[in-house]
This record gives sequence, C-alpha cells and structure tokens, in this order.
Amino acid sequence: MKKIVTIVEKTETGYSAYAENYPVFTVGNNLDELKSNILEALNLYFEGEHVPVKLDDIKITLDLPQFFEFYKVINAKALSERIGMNQSLLAQYINGNKKPSSAQTQRILKGVQQIGRELSEIGFLL
Repeated sequence: MKKIVTIVEKTETGYSAYAENYPVFTVGNNLDELKSNILEALNLYFEGEHVPVKLDDIKITLDLPQFFEFYKVINAKALSERIGMNQSLLAQYINGNKKPSSAQTQRILKGVQQIGRELSEIGFLL
C-alpha cells in the first residue's frame, strides 16, 4: 500500500488529523492517541476493500513547532549547530515567530532524518 499522508494540526483541546487524499478525519489528546485514532479511522474507511492499514502505511506530517513539541528530546541548539543554522533563527521557526522557506524546512528535516538514521544504527555494549 502507498503511504497515506496525514496532516496533524494543533487545536485548543489537543490535536486533529486528516488524511490528505481521503475523507478521513480524527482527533486526539496526544500524538500516540492521534496515531491510534487515525489508524482506526483509516481501517474503517478501507473496510470494504479488505486491505488492513498498518501504522507503517501512515506518514504523519507536522509543522516545526509541533515536531519540537512532540519530540522534546531533540535539542534545538545542538541541531542548529549540526546543520549550520543560526540558533536564534531555528528558535524563531520552532516558536512560530517566523515561517521557514521550503529550502530551510528541507534543511532541518534532512538534519533530523540523518540523526534518526545514525541512532538506528547504534548498539550498546552488553
């Protein structure tokens, strides 16, 4: 199955999500609940096709402030140094004071994804 893109938005009471190319919408109090709810809603939508949707079939799309809110473990200062971006500028993007260009967004995303790849390859001595 092709990845189903879901857009996540912050609301006054939590978060909402909708599937980009399907009439599927849901809400949740946090990211885990939202993922569970979007998975359930998509499976209800595709029920007649007998093709179960798995979490791996869903691509969650966030804006920068939401990403850094969900993943507080990511240190913005260290990330800015790693990708060669001014720390103050990245902080303005994260706080929603400035909107990054597409190129800047890709630069940040590329840095985050590189860290993710490196982390997935790490092992610990036992």
